[in-house]
Amino acid sequence: MSYRTEEVAYVQPAQPAASAQAAQQKRSTAEYRALDAAHHIHPFSDMGSLNRSGSRVIVKAQGVYLWDSDDNKIIDGMAGLWCVNVGYGRKELADAAYRQMQELPFYNTFFKTTHPPVIELSALLAELAPEPFNHFFYCNSGSEGNDTVLRIVHQYWATQGKHSKKFVISRKNGYHGSTIAGGTLGGMGYMHEQMPSKVENIVHIDQPYFFGEAEGNLTPEEFALARAQQLEAKILEIGADNVAAFIGEPFQGAGGVIFPASTYWPEIQRICRKYDILLVADEVIGGFGRTGEWFAHQHFGFEPDLITLAKGLTSGYVPMGAVGLHDRVAKAIIENGDFNHGLTYSGHPVAAAVAVANLKLLRDDKIVERVKTDTGPYFQKKLRDTFANHPIIGEISGAGLVAGLQLAEDPKARKRFANGGEVGTICRDFCFKGNLIMRATGDRMLLSPPLVINKLEIDEIVAKAKYAIDATAQQLGIS
Repeated sequence: MSYRTEEVAYVQPAQPAASAQAAQQKRSTAEYRALDAAHHIHPFSDMGSLNRSGSRVIVKAQGVYLWDSDDNKIIDGMAGLWCVNVGYGRKELADAAYRQMQELPFYNTFFKTTHPPVIELSALLAELAPEPFNHFFYCNSGSEGNDTVLRIVHQYWATQGKHSKKFVISRKNGYHGSTIAGGTLGGMGYMHEQMPSKVENIVHIDQPYFFGEAEGNLTPEEFALARAQQLEAKILEIGADNVAAFIGEPFQGAGGVIFPASTYWPEIQRICRKYDILLVADEVIGGFGRTGEWFAHQHFGFEPDLITLAKGLTSGYVPMGAVGLHDRVAKAIIENGDFNHGLTYSGHPVAAAVAVANLKLLRDDKIVERVKTDTGPYFQKKLRDTFANHPIIGEISGAGLVAGLQLAEDPKARKRFANGGEVGTICRDFCFKGNLIMRATGDRMLLSPPLVINKLEIDEIVAKAKYAIDATAQQLGIS
């Protein structure tokens, strides 16, 4: 659906702007790196080390490939940062942004106002999401989405007259963003060390990481059930009348693509229902087709009360996040006065227009269905066949087009490297030199390519991953 009321003629940019753009494009790699080091602070980076080695300057992209300023062609095994689901260079999304910028580049949704793109997006999300999700609140990122979740959770219980329900339970090594609230919800210790002003009333239980944390002769199913039952123990410790919600990623993304066994999520849901606690699924990475289902919680077979969305919502073309509210939560918020939360760019019209174009591509081109029935199974089988009995691969977890490869000193004994983070970095650097983007999280190597990837491109990713992992084993003296 077009949001335009009349055609607007394209105006050729003035020559000085074009000349400035051309001059910028002619900078050498060394010039780019020098300017970057002089003025840019990167996220999650050791800036001293990075500035000494120099950043890799990415200048263009198409499909599943990137090119750097030295004209190296790189296959993107991480879809940017888990987000470029429809691949790079989709004209449909660029055109949607261009049209919307001409017609209504910005207006807020405060002051009892709205606009067509956010209306169309909300209706489309209600069509694509499971039936209980018919209302959506918008923000700019997954981090802001999880901040919003906290506000909604507390407001919901206030409307129910249960003001003591303030605690939110999360998981160690979970990731829920980088704002103070999102970082506190997440369970990554190295982030907490830099956050002395954490949010109150957030506590953590252990993650369902079988390879790294299971002891004795427990099966994956027994271990997952035991980890889920930690939730009940924590609720009883705090007092059920004091617990508002449990939040978790259906699979842990930044924590290492950790997929719990099938016993985990049904038990989590049972416990939440038993003690009248809201269940929140952080779908920032898993949403919009990554596992072969529209939403990752559908893959695991549980029903949350709130879902956090971002990344694949616009395929990363513009920033946008959202929270989906189950009907019973939405009803309580809608019928009980002001909800005093919002952001300048909540429901930004250009972001919403791009999201609509993106979701229609995923739906109409049957991209999600193809991940479930064709490319996803092929990707998973290719990885497992390629790395079966590899001397430093302990397990492969994942579904659809997301996977985590566990590096291990002794795979059969589930013995991890004592210096696993260093080993992961070695492997990541071999990937980079081989023009493959594969992320390292500690001693787990992660893949999450664009959902439009074809089988030949999957073969290329797996072949390059094998080269890097073989080279890592060789450097460690393991064969």
